[in-house]
Amino acid sequence: MKNTFTVGQKSFLSLLSAMQPICTKRTTLDATTSILFQLGHKELVLKSTDLEISLQASYRLECSDIESPLSFLVSGKRIFELVKELDGEIELSLHENQLKLRAGGVKLALNIKDSQDFPPFPERIENLMHFERDFIIDMINKVAFLIPQNNSTQALNGLFLEVAAQELKMTTTDGHCLAQVRSDKYHLDEPKAWLLPRRAIFELKKIIEGSQDKHIFLGVCGNQLVFSGESFNFFTKLLADQFPQYNAILDKKDFLPARVDRSNFVKTLKRSCCLLSGQFIATTFAFGDAKMNVSMQNKEVGTLQEELPLTGYSGTALDVRFYAPYLLSGVQSFSQDNIQFFLKNASKPIIFESQDELYQMIYLVMPVAPTHATQ
Repeated sequence: MKNTFTVGQKSFLSLLSAMQPICTKRTTLDATTSILFQLGHKELVLKSTDLEISLQASYRLECSDIESPLSFLVSGKRIFELVKELDGEIELSLHENQLKLRAGGVKLALNIKDSQDFPPFPERIENLMHFERDFIIDMINKVAFLIPQNNSTQALNGLFLEVAAQELKMTTTDGHCLAQVRSDKYHLDEPKAWLLPRRAIFELKKIIEGSQDKHIFLGVCGNQLVFSGESFNFFTKLLADQFPQYNAILDKKDFLPARVDRSNFVKTLKRSCCLLSGQFIATTFAFGDAKMNVSMQNKEVGTLQEELPLTGYSGTALDVRFYAPYLLSGVQSFSQDNIQFFLKNASKPIIFESQDELYQMIYLVMPVAPTHATQ
């Protein structure tokens, strides 16, 4: 018995690459730097975990003489770096405590470890629903940009996913702004809600974008959420903190609508950001009949004075101060040429909205207090 199997370099490298952010993260267990190989006669299953997120991927073996199941651990970083430098088909074989790799005239060997050292892996997935691949990527892209990297309030460092009988919603906030996208295309009879860590969202996005699957399944496995394709299962633990109650702040009662050309508005915001020079200085937005005056002064850099056409605003003259980067990051995620927003007074947020056949998107920005307005 030779215990030999063959893989294609490109497809095998793709699986190893997806596992690098997981197996290279430091944890309390040394075994998490390894990838678990589980070999069957016609299938290779790879597993990686950092105790917070986990990835399982399968590879169909066209050429293999594996007769009975085998499992072992290999350094995730080392096998990735070696396979990256090989070409064509790679023949792998097990000899005592080594995994040997052969490609053309190249012969390599890596030490392996006992699979019993690997931490328990999630099992028994309960699938709840499935999405179209492009749909879930679009949803994530519309709100994930706002998730903080390391906010002191742990509940803000994630994406809040809600599925109910009427719609699916994703919501993120950094405490100053809030982004939400909703769709009535997918729903569940029994309402569910999960708070997914920022890191899990961005790793999941890369995996889905790299897959060829048309549909992505959503399920649960114990206290973890699972996203699955035909050849992968991605597991993530959830944030235990309570996501902020946001419904009250989205209430637009007594707010007045208006519209502005998105392209021109974005350019104005970018020019305002250029004058900040890394400082937190508010820009003043004066809303009036058929126009919006934008002004900002940085005593160390310069000033900005601009006027933009405004349509649909029927309220009295209103001056509100916002931090331009907060507005810019959200407004850029809208695709409409003419963007709608809602205003009430100088202490209430500005709420941007868009609606198409699939999605309703909301982006909210809180105003800056007068004491932080200028420098």
